Amino acid sequence: MTWLSLKLAVDGDQAEALSDALLAAGALAVSTEDRDAGTEAEEAQFGEPGLADLKSWRHNWVVALLDGDADVPALLASLNLPEPIEYRLETVAEQDWVRLTQSQFDPIRIADRLWIVPSWHEAPDVDAIAIILDPGLAFGTGSHPTTRLCLQWLEANLRPGETVLDYGCGSGILAIAAVKLGAGRTVGVDIDPQAVESARDNAARNAVEADFRLSGDLPEGDYDVVVANILTNPLKALMPLLAARTRPGGRIILSGILEAQADEVAAIYAAAFVMRLEAVDEGWALLTGMRR
Repeated sequence: MTWLSLKLAVDGDQAEALSDALLAAGALAVSTEDRDAGTEAEEAQFGEPGLADLKSWRHNWVVALLDGDADVPALLASLNLPEPIEYRLETVAEQDWVRLTQSQFDPIRIADRLWIVPSWHEAPDVDAIAIILDPGLAFGTGSHPTTRLCLQWLEANLRPGETVLDYGCGSGILAIAAVKLGAGRTVGVDIDPQAVESARDNAARNAVEADFRLSGDLPEGDYDVVVANILTNPLKALMPLLAARTRPGGRIILSGILEAQADEVAAIYAAAFVMRLEAVDEGWALLTGMRR
């Protein structure tokens, strides 16, 4: 059996209504994606402190999964869409999705002593630290340059016993890596309850103790190392909060920043930190700073 994937380009104020209309017209499933993803215009969908809680992006792909024999022209006509509208149609073949997904994720070497290993693989190096992590709904498998940059920094620079805050923890990969690399008290927070649940599950799978919770429940206190791998706009808004959570002389690690945006972010954080551009990987920047 095959299906059809129909992607329609709409602005934010149209996305919800179009999603409802597609489902009413017989779509099997509908999702929304940021049409600006991977560009300087990319933005967080969910609110952080100081940001609006968006219901959609400014520019969206509304993606509908349809039966393979669906009458797409008739469907489009029934939606009463403005003309012209950009859309894309692709065929989705039936596959063994579990096996296909697993085949796309091999162990990832982060550094000489640190690997990310899916649960269906053996650790390639028995003498290295292996983080057992499967692809899931929460962001962070180690394959993206922003996550890789943070992991490489932790592997090379984290000192035994240092306290760590992972702000925007996603899958928990950075906090779990920190504990395995010798960190002391480690806390991970996220605005998404599903991410917090995923991070707790991943910590249990890796037999590490880390405290994962929603960002609104972040306990009082500061940390030796604060790491935030999110996006540029949330990072800019979060500067006062993250600075307050970094002890004097402590270090901050920021990623999720396009190289072209690095100077802008560094300038904002320079009010509280001595900042530097630490590394660049595939156009993504890692900024580090020491708290004044």
